[in-house]
Amino acid sequence: MVDGHRTFVIVGGGLAGAKAAETLRAEGFTGRVILVGDERDHPYERPPLSKGYLQGKEARESVFVHEPSWYAQADVELHLGQTVVAVDREAKSVRLGDGTVIHYDKLLLATGAEPRRLDIPGTGLAGVHHLRRLAHADRLRQVLAALGRDNGRLVIAGAGWIGLEVAAAARGYGAEVTIIEPEPTPLHQIIGPELGQIFTELHQDHGVRFHFGARLTEITGQDGMVLAVRTDDGEEHPAHHVLAAIGAAPRTALAEAAGLALADRSHGGGIAVDAALRTSDPDIHAAGDVAAAHHPLLGSRLRVEHWANALNGGPAAARSMLGQDVSYDRVPYFFSDQYDLGLEYSGWAPPGSYDQVVLRGDAGKREFIAFWLKDRRVLAGMNVNVWDVTDPVQALIRAGSPVDPDALCDPSVPLESLTG
Repeated sequence: MVDGHRTFVIVGGGLAGAKAAETLRAEGFTGRVILVGDERDHPYERPPLSKGYLQGKEARESVFVHEPSWYAQADVELHLGQTVVAVDREAKSVRLGDGTVIHYDKLLLATGAEPRRLDIPGTGLAGVHHLRRLAHADRLRQVLAALGRDNGRLVIAGAGWIGLEVAAAARGYGAEVTIIEPEPTPLHQIIGPELGQIFTELHQDHGVRFHFGARLTEITGQDGMVLAVRTDDGEEHPAHHVLAAIGAAPRTALAEAAGLALADRSHGGGIAVDAALRTSDPDIHAAGDVAAAHHPLLGSRLRVEHWANALNGGPAAARSMLGQDVSYDRVPYFFSDQYDLGLEYSGWAPPGSYDQVVLRGDAGKREFIAFWLKDRRVLAGMNVNVWDVTDPVQALIRAGSPVDPDALCDPSVPLESLTG
């Protein structure tokens, strides 16, 4: 039976919020748990939106975190299709868009991120897409299938993870795909230039066209429909649909209006939280894409937008809300699937942070592990079509000890032997 004397409110209907609610109950919290989500769908996971569900290989029902009946069974009160418009820290309450005011004893902000928009003429045309929400994927899945049937053309702005995964899905349907990317390689600001060419060749082998070193300047159309895109180098590319995949921005407006401390842009923006995922208000926590946490292992503030951070961060925040001693120090992790290439990436090594990249395996066959090093210490590792190595890769990152690059490259040397 729920004890109405304590109320924990979760703002955000994604994976972080849903797993936080699950953890509160699993840890024995008997007060009210109220989850507010601005989508009408029950909380769901986002990776299938650009992978299995978008490709038509997974059913829509597979994306949800819990069965819809779970929330009533766990006494989690859902307010779906509702937006929290204000947080009153003094009164310890949130106000919904319909005027409802809900008191909280503890509040979790898991508001996520939103896709960045193209600021160019033509974005109001039918056929211009973003991919962040399940409704976006519902629509885009139909679009890709139609493009495949009609030999249609999709132009993607951005060669990051979402852009590449959608390109792979589109080619699976038979659509013609062109990717416009200002950097010289895909994933340039994520994994650096050393490995970008591998992804260029992967997609070119499957018929994707790249146009590097350029940005979209205009989307042209007729009768409200997309006809082509133009780039800043004077090129024009025919298109029937356009996907903007130029990154995401943390949804911090609610926190900012409430006067909570925010992280600076050099740390990815977001709501500043400590290692226990507490904001500058001790009764308010943040988790998932919106949270910029001080990372005990890496020694800096970090905002991570990937699935594993929501999966693990939501429960960590829930335990912290319950007063447990929490130090959220998970090694950042994400995965991607493109055609017959699968990968897992652990760590954090943006360009400029490392001084060496070494490979173990055969990059030509796309079966290898890449390591990013700084002063011979492993900052990150990415296994490509090589499996069951995440634990030793993360152990190398956690150890922080100097490693012999030659031994790291040698497949005959067990990774487990290198942690010292």
